[in-house]
Amino acid sequence: MLIVIFSLLLSYVVVRTRNPVVRTVFNWFVVGLAIPVQAAIIPVYILITKLGLYDTLLGMILPMVAFALPLSTLILVNFVRDIPNELYEAMGIEGANDFQIVFRLVAPLARPALISVAVYQFVQSWNNFLFPLVLTQSASVRVLPLAIVQFQGEHTMDVPVTMAAVVFSAIPLFLAYIFGGRYLRQGMLAGFGK
Repeated sequence: MLIVIFSLLLSYVVVRTRNPVVRTVFNWFVVGLAIPVQAAIIPVYILITKLGLYDTLLGMILPMVAFALPLSTLILVNFVRDIPNELYEAMGIEGANDFQIVFRLVAPLARPALISVAVYQFVQSWNNFLFPLVLTQSASVRVLPLAIVQFQGEHTMDVPVTMAAVVFSAIPLFLAYIFGGRYLRQGMLAGFGK
């Protein structure tokens, strides 16, 4: 949810601000797509431990949000850019401030993109393995993929239990696609007919 809100606000700022500094910062921000998580895991680990967030949920959430923002913002910028300027001007004439414009105009019109981002980022967060592996130690804050790995012993593996856990872990992903699939398809296909 944090990713969706932050990327919506960032995309609005990028599209509506005519400042070249904002464009340059956004271009460098999108360069973050080229940095793989594996290349940055050691600096992230050092930063999280220095902040005292090691082995906490917040210590896992912050890096996930940081690495998800570039792609989510890029997707939403393309949707927000397609909203006609006349609608922004009409909201401004009616006295709406920027937050009202974002949540009363942009969010409803960009619903397919927002749901696409939400479903995609949910799948990424649910299946995340590296951050929980490196940034947690106790079982109380670990995620399901790490728990499934713990079913494997040094020389043995309980295959039926592992397969049951894999099926169990896939249920939320199927539900996310079932409930958000229509919007996910709309979000992925938007812009092809233009």
